[in-house]
Amino acid sequence: MNEMIDAKLNRILPRVQKPARYVGGEYNQTVKDLGSVDTRVAFCFPDTYEIGMSNLGLRILYGIVNQMDGVWCERVFTPWGDMEDEMRAAGLPLYALESRDPVADFDMIAFSVGYEMSYTNILTMLDLAGVPLHASERKGLKNVVFAGGACTYNPEPLADFIDFFSLGEGEESTVEIVNCYRDAKKRGLSKEEFLWEVGKIPGVYVPSHYEHKYNADGTLAAITPLPGAPAKVTKRIVQDLDKTWYPTEPIVPMTEIVHDRMNLEVMRGCIRGCRFCQAGYTYRPVRPRKPETLYEQAVHSLEFSGDSEITLSSLSTSDYRYLEPLTDRLTEYCAARNINMSVPSLRADNFSRDLMLKLQKVRKSGLTFAPEAGTQRLRDAINKNVTEEDVLKTCEIAFAGGWNNVKLYFMLGLPTETDEDVLGIADLVYKIYNCWKDHASNKKRGVRIHVATAFFVPKPFTGFQWEQQIAPEEYLRRCRLLKEHMNNKSIEYNYHEAKLSELEAVLARGDRRLGAVIEAAWKRGAKLDGWMEYFDYDKWIAALDECGVDRHFYTTRGFGEDEVLAWDTIDCGVTKRFLLRERERACRAEITPDCRHGCAGCGANRLLECGRCDP
Repeated sequence: MNEMIDAKLNRILPRVQKPARYVGGEYNQTVKDLGSVDTRVAFCFPDTYEIGMSNLGLRILYGIVNQMDGVWCERVFTPWGDMEDEMRAAGLPLYALESRDPVADFDMIAFSVGYEMSYTNILTMLDLAGVPLHASERKGLKNVVFAGGACTYNPEPLADFIDFFSLGEGEESTVEIVNCYRDAKKRGLSKEEFLWEVGKIPGVYVPSHYEHKYNADGTLAAITPLPGAPAKVTKRIVQDLDKTWYPTEPIVPMTEIVHDRMNLEVMRGCIRGCRFCQAGYTYRPVRPRKPETLYEQAVHSLEFSGDSEITLSSLSTSDYRYLEPLTDRLTEYCAARNINMSVPSLRADNFSRDLMLKLQKVRKSGLTFAPEAGTQRLRDAINKNVTEEDVLKTCEIAFAGGWNNVKLYFMLGLPTETDEDVLGIADLVYKIYNCWKDHASNKKRGVRIHVATAFFVPKPFTGFQWEQQIAPEEYLRRCRLLKEHMNNKSIEYNYHEAKLSELEAVLARGDRRLGAVIEAAWKRGAKLDGWMEYFDYDKWIAALDECGVDRHFYTTRGFGEDEVLAWDTIDCGVTKRFLLRERERACRAEITPDCRHGCAGCGANRLLECGRCDP
């Protein structure tokens, strides 16, 4: 352990919230002998410990990199505001949890970026580490900064700060990237030479190898690769999930985390194709794990970690084709050991009474469904493929089975939405309430219906990537309209912060000009923007004004179908031709059947060696 950092921590930790965030030493963390290590990787998660330690991707890549001989991967998280203040006052640099060595001592600094509002946290972490913010300022092979995660499908807002991006699933590519770095280090390559070498790895995007030019109206005129750079960079995927490494002996956190349970990933990809859902497109093609693989992983992990809950996770878990035999075995195992089992991401059109009875044996909490829209026309426009009958039948099964608590998620501001669609949410909620009155097996406890609405954010690589986002004021008007029509003490209504979602849209569809905005906002004190305790809209507006960037250009303007998009250099597997077709279908409120009813030709199959997905 670093004695200088330890001494300062001993003085600081009694004065901050949740000091266990900052001490490391957890059961099953990886500690290596520095004498046997030639490359050190700081795995940085740009949010707090309890968020980062809940991230399955972090756990997977941490384990995979640490399996490499001669490489040591350590964890770094964003400190909460009180800890940051104490660190700056004490001159304490950002450090890794395992060794407590400064991040500036590491060869590679890797960020996992899953949320646009964490961008300023990346700058906070680099600055606290004493590492130059800009990629152009970092010379040589020390402190090479790269990033992966959901947000890197549009890497351009971060292009000023990140040396290169790893697109898609990182189980295989991360090992290739680290080995490429080790080889460059042995050969004495310059940073520029290394970037050309790492750029040859499939799935790696090097922003400095592309020139962006703009039209007079501010739209992109062209993205031109330098000689030797690929015209497009295609994401990486794992071909066979049953053969890839999985964290069955995970780090046991020192303090409570957000998802304090064993997370069992049953499949990747989604058969549905909701037109607003970026993950639904970018995680294609569909690849399930075998139920016997999952059972072995679950039992090993539960016995190793001592977790009292297991979650079967995916984008749409009830679409996992082997869910019944898997839950049969796991229910028996969990019930005998008082382990709760939850199945989130349930679909209202395939929730069964049998599944409910199984869950009831090991878990007695509420059920969550996401109809997303209140009318059938709008559900068809977004390709939700769920009917009102599906929703009510599911609620009838749940209420008759003893459930009295239902959470419902909707969106406001979806393309083509009208006030009639907004009021349709209230109408559907009251039908669910009446369903409880008609079918509940236990009415003594009453019913709680939790309704939440999110502000639609148009995301890259979706059927709605060209659409306008309504103004925050209009979103709030629709929220008030909905609230006025849900006046019942059994119904609880919450809605997302409008201004936060507006800035999320700016960053989601932004180009390289947003880098200056992010930096300006950070210099004004923006940090931990995903937390309402710290989010300050005015700092962002001032930063946009300072940089001469109009936020409406990325939100209410909408994008032209023939417009060059900032993310056109990236290939996520799904073709633009398919997304345009989905947009046209949305305008006509036409559904596209899910993958099990025939291939819709999205293009993701070409990423598979066999050429066929397994929905």
